[in-house]
Amino acid sequence: MEFEIIFDREEDGRWIAEIESLPGVLVYGVTKEEAQSKVEALALRVIADRIESEQSTAGMVRFAAA
Repeated sequence: MEFEIIFDREEDGRWIAEIESLPGVLVYGVTKEEAQSKVEALALRVIADRIESEQSTAGMVRFAAA
């Protein structure tokens, strides 16, 4: 599972981080590092919510039982 983070900078200096392949995963941060940390955390929450609500995660997450 790998996601591309797109960064942009607002005129006021804030950073925007977005993962386009996960709709709604867009955050602001004071620094680029903060925006990256926040967008990664939000992406994990979105994926966990999809798993809990039994939405399709095929190809996104794979588990192997030992």
